[in-house]
Amino acid sequence: MTIVLSTPAADGMHAALAALREWQHDGAPMQLHPGDIGWNYRFGTPETAAVVRTWSRDGRILAVGMLDSPTLVRMTVAPDAFQDEELARRLVDDFSLPERGVLPAGAVSIEAPQGLLLQDLLTKEGWDFDDPWTPLFRDLADEVEDLGVPIRPIGLEQAQDFADVLRSAFNTTRPTREYRHEMAAAPYFDDARCLGIYDDEGNPAAVVTVWSAGPGKPGLIEPMGVHADHRGRGYGRAITVAGAAALRELGSSSVRVCTPTSNLGGVAAYKSAGFAAGPEIADRIRKP
Repeated sequence: MTIVLSTPAADGMHAALAALREWQHDGAPMQLHPGDIGWNYRFGTPETAAVVRTWSRDGRILAVGMLDSPTLVRMTVAPDAFQDEELARRLVDDFSLPERGVLPAGAVSIEAPQGLLLQDLLTKEGWDFDDPWTPLFRDLADEVEDLGVPIRPIGLEQAQDFADVLRSAFNTTRPTREYRHEMAAAPYFDDARCLGIYDDEGNPAAVVTVWSAGPGKPGLIEPMGVHADHRGRGYGRAITVAGAAALRELGSSSVRVCTPTSNLGGVAAYKSAGFAAGPEIADRIRKP
């Protein structure tokens, strides 16, 4: 059967997310998670649907991708299709040809899990490797420790606090209070938790959003941030541990996150929260 590349409509996003949820398991490499798309809903529901791509054969979704930027696609494949040659060759063509509507001409990047036949084909086609990232994992079989730091839910009423912390943490002006409101429209947002820590004066100090993929599956941290005025006080560790505890309550088997290896502070914060670092990974890049 012919493989079909599609861009789902806003009301068709459930199928893509359901496939991603099904594909998550603890033995899988770091890969696109439904929480990645859930976090992208901060830009709006139609906007998120417009950047999602699916590859299907005989009505079954085999691969899902999301344009994290116009020149970066993040994607993964059904576990039983990692070595599917027809799919891998179709993906290479779709990523290489601008007229297919995935990536433009020039310098572009692909984030894809290790172990895909796609990775081998990209190497043969001359795609290089970008800077390394460190995936980190924490098993949730055992009860998560209570660090004694008060944790509050970050609801719609705290949307500005959420934006303020992320602006400071990532040194950007982009996050707005609308981010928190739009995220609430994401499919399966009932399986997400947004948490915060406040200082003694009531100022927001740290926030985290965690996304479950369903009971018995790994959850995702996306994003976690500590306000620049509150760094060095253990808030990064505390909010990360709180996110892990929330995922365990939702039935997640583990929690994972990925950060640039150059982000030494971020890697250290996750390790202090009980995460173990896996082998480094890297996006594939095509230079102009």
